[in-house]
Amino acid sequence: MFVQVVQGSGVTEPARLRESLERWVRDLAPGAPGWLGGTAGVTDDGTFVNLVRFASPDAARRSGDRPEQDRWWAETSACFGGEVTFRHCAESETWLGGGSDDAGFVQVIQSMVTDLPDLRARLRAMDEDALRAFRPDVIGGLLAVDPGGVSTEAVYFTSEAAARAGERRQPPPDLLETMDGLMRCYEGDLAYYDLRDPWLYSP
Repeated sequence: MFVQVVQGSGVTEPARLRESLERWVRDLAPGAPGWLGGTAGVTDDGTFVNLVRFASPDAARRSGDRPEQDRWWAETSACFGGEVTFRHCAESETWLGGGSDDAGFVQVIQSMVTDLPDLRARLRAMDEDALRAFRPDVIGGLLAVDPGGVSTEAVYFTSEAAARAGERRQPPPDLLETMDGLMRCYEGDLAYYDLRDPWLYSP
């Protein structure tokens, strides 16, 4: 799976931007073979984040090369008062089944990955049954890493209230060891983007 991460600042009219995305899903997605879905939203400070999933880099390229895509973006880009960046992530991993359109809250976390192979191995070896038992509010996760090592991870929750309550719980020793091992695969500060009203799309 290929993930394109789109981030933009200065969004003052989230409803206008959401309408534009929904127009893309309605009118342009049918002509984009390989589009697998998207997770988007706007934070309280007006930052837009969108993780767009494609079957392959080629599918993403063909979707982006269409004239109708250019016209759509020319209109949509007016929703941003600040810079818009694009990260092209050929490296991705899912856990707990990946993203979920049933999520009531999504938290996007960005950092730098120092050891992607080790991170992949740890995610694949994680005891997902133990995680589900400890944090039933967590219903999926998607990790995307760009060529420079910047990781963007979306964690899908049943609700923000359940997520905040779960954060306060102390994990059992085995799960704590797993989480500590995962954190050792990153460096630097973590940036958090809370999507309290996530926009979730699938074909």
